[in-house]
Amino acid sequence: MKTLALVRHAKSSWDHPGIDDHDRPLNERGVRDAPRMAARLATEHPELRGGALLSSTALRAATTADAFADALDTTVRLDERLYGASPRRIVELAAARSESAVVVVAHDPGLSDLVRHWSGFPADGAIPHMPTCAVAVFDFDIDDWRGLESSVPDRWTYDIPRDSE
Repeated sequence: MKTLALVRHAKSSWDHPGIDDHDRPLNERGVRDAPRMAARLATEHPELRGGALLSSTALRAATTADAFADALDTTVRLDERLYGASPRRIVELAAARSESAVVVVAHDPGLSDLVRHWSGFPADGAIPHMPTCAVAVFDFDIDDWRGLESSVPDRWTYDIPRDSE
């Protein structure tokens, strides 16, 4: 069994005109939501503790990843290829890991496209979109991550900050 958690970075600030997109920090809501969602994920999915945590190098993603690393008792591995990554790139980077649990903190539209695919959207109950700090966890009945790209998850969960208030 392999578990992949996909996390969209928490809400970022637009208060600094002219700042490069890559360098945008979290806003107040993002600073509040990231640790709350991380704690919730650690409680609901203890199998993720100590697993791999990959993050985009964008400041808002790396800051979000730090909160998740604290809650999941792991360290963040920053990867510039996750900034603006396609669904295929996200899968490739996760599949390159040896741990049985991987958390990826990245951006849209890649994350939403991937979770829609794996959740079966537009079916009822499927995931239509990954708002900021949303978390989608997919369990795959595979022995090796290399089978991830052609796999269909056995089950999945989805959580958003609004649901944790």
